[in-house]
Amino acid sequence: MGKTELFLTIFLFNIFFFMFVAAVIIYIRKYKQKKSEYLIEIQIKNEIHQRELLTTQLEIQQATMQQIGRELHDNIGQKLTLVSLYTQQLLYENKVPEVNERIDQVSQIINQSLQDLRSLSKTLTDDNISQKEITTLIEEEVNNINALKKCEIHFEHKGDPLELDFVHKNVLLRITQEFIQNSIKHSQCKNIFIKLNTSEENVWELSIKDDGIGFDTSKTLSNGIGLTNMKNRAKIIGGEYSFTSAKNTGTQLHISFKNKA
Repeated sequence: MGKTELFLTIFLFNIFFFMFVAAVIIYIRKYKQKKSEYLIEIQIKNEIHQRELLTTQLEIQQATMQQIGRELHDNIGQKLTLVSLYTQQLLYENKVPEVNERIDQVSQIINQSLQDLRSLSKTLTDDNISQKEITTLIEEEVNNINALKKCEIHFEHKGDPLELDFVHKNVLLRITQEFIQNSIKHSQCKNIFIKLNTSEENVWELSIKDDGIGFDTSKTLSNGIGLTNMKNRAKIIGGEYSFTSAKNTGTQLHISFKNKA
């Protein structure tokens, strides 16, 4: 074999070798890209599944509460009413004063229990969230807390009235309640500011902040049940969630829901 043929053989070998190496590199890159896309797709599907699961759990919980309320009213309530009537009849028929006093005490206990039962049944079956706008629900919560005079809560709404479904309203209300309770209990705040706004970019955005002592989130976020509840509730409706706090600067929460169109 001459030098020319040897040089040509080495040259072709190098070309094929580099082509092989390039093909392997391209294959590895494409494999990693497909793997990354697959993992992202799996993550998105898991998030969608988790959100649907949480939503279903919330709807089941609401339906269960309503069913329990109806059972309390229709079944146990009627039986207590019947017992109350029997005790009233015993009071009328009995002629022994000492026994009458005892019967009257039993009657009072039964009537009070019946009143408490009706109140509980109404709370469980009253579709308060579905019937009212989210602004009304938050205003009612603010008024109830302000009446306790533990701190001053300020609520502001800008934008058109929000037509939200039950899940959205329930999540926003529960997050608001959770934040307020945490602030009153831990932050030593004097004021809590709640803003609910709508814009062209966002269907709605909820901002809540207090002027309390704040805390180190790196030491609390992993263990705070209330904070975890708020974050998980935001996931139910696919809201963008952020929570910040620092010592002596207060605490702030922001959730927004963007228009997917």
